[in-house]
Order: sequence, then C-alpha cells, then structure tokens
Amino acid sequence: METKPPTPRAVLVGIQTPEVDDVAHEASLEELGRLVKTLGYEVVGTVSQRRDGTGAGSLLGTGKLAELAALTGGSGVVTTMAPPPRSKARARFEAPPGALPGPATPAATPADAPAAEAAPKPDFVIVDHELSPSQIRNLERATGAEVLDRTGVIVEIFHRHAKTREAKLQVEMARLKYVAPRMRESSGGGGRQQGPGAGESTLDLDRRKIRDRLAELKDQLEAVQRDSDNRRTGRRDQLRVALVGYTNAGKSSLMRALTGSEVLVEDKLFATLDTTVRILQPETRPRVLVSDTVGFIKQLPHDLVASFRSTLTEALEASLLLFVVDASDPTYEAQLEVSRSVLREIGADVVPSRLVLNKMDRVDAAGREALVARHPDAILLSAHAPDDVSALRDSIIAFFEAEMVEDALALPYAKQGLIGEIYDSVRVLSEEYDETGRVLKVRGLPGAIARLQRSLAAAGG
Repeated sequence: METKPPTPRAVLVGIQTPEVDDVAHEASLEELGRLVKTLGYEVVGTVSQRRDGTGAGSLLGTGKLAELAALTGGSGVVTTMAPPPRSKARARFEAPPGALPGPATPAATPADAPAAEAAPKPDFVIVDHELSPSQIRNLERATGAEVLDRTGVIVEIFHRHAKTREAKLQVEMARLKYVAPRMRESSGGGGRQQGPGAGESTLDLDRRKIRDRLAELKDQLEAVQRDSDNRRTGRRDQLRVALVGYTNAGKSSLMRALTGSEVLVEDKLFATLDTTVRILQPETRPRVLVSDTVGFIKQLPHDLVASFRSTLTEALEASLLLFVVDASDPTYEAQLEVSRSVLREIGADVVPSRLVLNKMDRVDAAGREALVARHPDAILLSAHAPDDVSALRDSIIAFFEAEMVEDALALPYAKQGLIGEIYDSVRVLSEEYDETGRVLKVRGLPGAIARLQRSLAAAGG
C-alpha cells in the first residue's frame, strides 16, 4: 500500500510597520494562512515583529530571527555560503589518529534517537511581504528552511489553478518573471559551459533560457488573446455585467445562481482564474451576459495584473460592474478598496457599478443595520437565497431598461436571415408588414440599434 507523503509544514512571518494597525496586521496574517492552506501546507506557527520597515537584510531582528530558527531547526545566524578554507595538512593534523582525511558521517548514538522521533521541523518559512533575493537567501541560511514570500505563494497558487490555455500561458509568464531574479548558482558550483554558449555560467545559461521562453510565451499569448478580443468584439453591443471583487467573496456562487451554470465553486482563494461568460437566466430579450472574473487580493503581483489583461478587459468593456464583497469579513472595506484600485489601474473605474454585499446570511441584525447605514445604495444578499438572487436580477434588468431607447427597423423580405440577429440584440415590441418587408418596433441599447441599422443599410445596398 502506498504511503501518503507528509503534509508540508510552514511557519508564517509578518512585519508590522507603523502605518499598519493591529487589526489590519492580524487580518493580513490570517489571509496569508489561508493562502498557504490553499497550497496544501499546514501552518504550525507564526512569528511577528514590529519594525520601522521591511528593508533589513534578514527582515527580522536578532531575537526574532533566533525565535524563528528555534522553530525550524536552523542556526539563527546568517552564515556565508563559502566553505572555510582548509588545507590537506590541516585536515590531517585535526583528524583522529589512524583516520583518513575527508568527509565523514558521524555514527548515530542512542542520544540521537529521541531527536529522530521528535515532531518534524517546518519545511517552509512564508513571509507576508515581498522579499528581495538577498533577503530570501539570508533567511534560508538562518532557518535551514525554504523561504517563500507572499508573491511567491500567490504565483504558485495561480500556477496550480490555471485550467485554460490562456490562463496557463499567463501564469507561466508571471512565474518565470518572479523566478528569474531569484535564481542563484547551485551548491555544486557554477562552472563555465563548453560548446555553444561557451563562457556562460550555468546561471547565465538558465537566465537566457528563461528570456527565450518568455519571448515564446509572449507570442503564443498574443495569438490566443487575439481570439479572445474577437469574441469580445462580437459581444460589444450586448448587455454585459461583470462580477468583480476580492478573491473568495462569492462571485462564482453568485454567477451560478444568476445563470444556472456549473461554474467551479470552492471555499478557496483564487478558485477561479479563467473568465466565464454565461447568459442571465431566466433569459431576457435582449440577452444579458454575465462574466465571472479572477479575484483580487492585497499585494497582487503586478506581473499577474499585467498578464491577466484579458480577464480584466471583461470588466473594462462591461456595461455594468457588480462589486461583490464578503460582508461578513471585518476587513471588507479594505478588500473593496483593493478591488477598486486594481480596476483604476486599467481605467475601468469609469464603468457604471453597483456594490453587492454578499454572504449576508452570516451577518447578524446589528451588523446588517450598520451596513445599510454605511452603504444605503448597496444590494444586500446571500447568493444561496433564491429571493435575494431574483431581486438582484430585477435590479440588473432595471439598470439596462433605463439605458434603452425605442426605434424602428426596416427588414427587407430579401434579408430575412437577419431576423435572428435582431431578436438577439434588441427586444421586438411589434411587427408590421408592407410591400418592402417587415417594419419592427424595437427597444434596446442605442449602440445595438445603430449597429443593426448599419447592417440593414448594407444589406439593402
């Protein structure tokens, strides 16, 4: 029978700077813990320290570094990577009588046995900040554990959750951009290469391979995104709603409730990485398209924001944004600001929006009153309550109704093949017939009606 590999163990590290209060600091560490658990790691400890900044070479002060090393089994000292100089003569002088010079493995003694049976030491140190390559190296030498920063954890989660070709290409690019500056020579040394690329060290060669791979990925991603852009162009004059917000705010649950689609719903951070577009149900005329987008998070790496251009473009080109917020989270306002700031980066802050306070089934009466007082225009709901979802659907339809106008379209008898496109794009209020064809009274968005009129004019010509 196969034995299950042990669950990786991790210690969390946080630095509380003067501008961060206790509540925000604790919430950030709790969120990091959820990110780490999403990776499948077990959190076995937390080390936190108040400091003026995060620029110190080993991040932590001497005392806290020793405390962290005690948890991981490290020395607590940032040692040099260079081996101490030692001559053969000195090795012979220091060796016991009759021993040969060279490395030796000490034999186990009974005193070693209890240590072998002790709980395993943590495999990882996870830091709630972005670290420089030198800080990572220093912490690894002092703790004896592998060190990941917050960005590294998020990139790894994205790597594991990407499903479509576009998402996989985007994540691989972001991952390589993260890894490249943090590469270093292996302990076996970095000798010079022979043959092609002679004169390059192993590290230089690896970095050149990464640059070549990034160029290749960029070309592939541009081709895939051209197809995505073409699909979006076809939806340009349709009614489009984009669900945006912090990760795990309940966007996918709301998407499923509004559209009846079988989108992935998991209580995990970044369960959704790929844009999903479905039709609002029960279906309306004209149809309303609903898109579920990748969630945001504090300190979302810029390379990931840039890479996920296409899923963010869904928000930029939407007719209405629904900011979905987990109202039961005490830090929901900070999460909402993170979402809005990312959308400001791409210019989507000009798109009309509504605030949706989700997971209200987890909020008590006093909390509900406070939310209503603070956000009087917000939509309060639970994605699992059919009446709440129905009310949200009515709000979406009412928003689009306010934007619609009425007009007439003349459809020649010879071009009846366009009738399907008309019914998909606008609501047909009435039809009349004359000697040239149908005359349809319609209601829809001005842009959709103008596009249909252009199509009919071209068809008539």
